[in-house]
Amino acid sequence: MATNSGDISESKFLTVAEVAAMMRVSKMTVYRLVHNGELPAVRVGRSFRVLEEDVDEYLRKSFYSAG
Repeated sequence: MATNSGDISESKFLTVAEVAAMMRVSKMTVYRLVHNGELPAVRVGRSFRVLEEDVDEYLRKSFYSAG
């Protein structure tokens, strides 16, 4: 999660479109990551919001050394 104290008031929530632009992938790819549980998200009505810290963490874990 964003902070150890559980306070997320200073956390930045991103839309699926913003996450897709940040990662340079399609919105469908982001939806797939959310539905597969690979990227944590909060459902707000009919849409999802993703913590910016969770996107950063996902990208950090996804890097691998080639070669």
